[in-house]
Amino acid sequence: MAVAPIVARGVVSDVVVACDASTDRTFALARRMLNRGGFALERDYKCVGLARFAAVNAAIDRYSGPLNRCWLANTDADCVVPENWLVDQLVLAQQGIAATAGIVEVDSFAEHEERVCNLFRETYLIHADETHPHVHGANLGVRADAYLEVGGWSNLETAEDHDLRSRLSLFGYTRRSDARLSVVTSERRVGRAPFGFAVALSAHIGVTV
Repeated sequence: MAVAPIVARGVVSDVVVACDASTDRTFALARRMLNRGGFALERDYKCVGLARFAAVNAAIDRYSGPLNRCWLANTDADCVVPENWLVDQLVLAQQGIAATAGIVEVDSFAEHEERVCNLFRETYLIHADETHPHVHGANLGVRADAYLEVGGWSNLETAEDHDLRSRLSLFGYTRRSDARLSVVTSERRVGRAPFGFAVALSAHIGVTV
């Protein structure tokens, strides 16, 4: 996880790490790495929706400005974001976009057969104009006022990202799916979210080419 990506001049950033039912040293490491530059919280929800909800609540509680000037950028612990990740999202926010959806790239397919890599790249759709149909909680941004109006992250173990994105649409907020917003995620075959990205990636194993 990239702890301190660059932001535009005059923009203040904060990092909140939610460790949900962690069995390793994530919480201790996050607290040490962030020091005074962020906040780490420890929970035992075993639910990605609740973990994201707690993280955003903490972030908003730590923020004192107008909510329409607060941007919430979400990613996961097994992801690496590029240095310009926040800057690119803020550029879209300044254009009136209330929510962004980026894509994911897989860091390695070492745990998978070669055909899984090929099938993923062949079926992961990105249009010529760099729009796409994907929604990943690991690469999703939303303006704080819009987030709160639609009710925030739901208590869901899977598809909490699609749920939030759908409600933003129902409320009429302008959304942008942009492949230029990209994060690198792990190739893990076993994930913590039922029917999450790890399951979707592993599903290619059962496909005959």
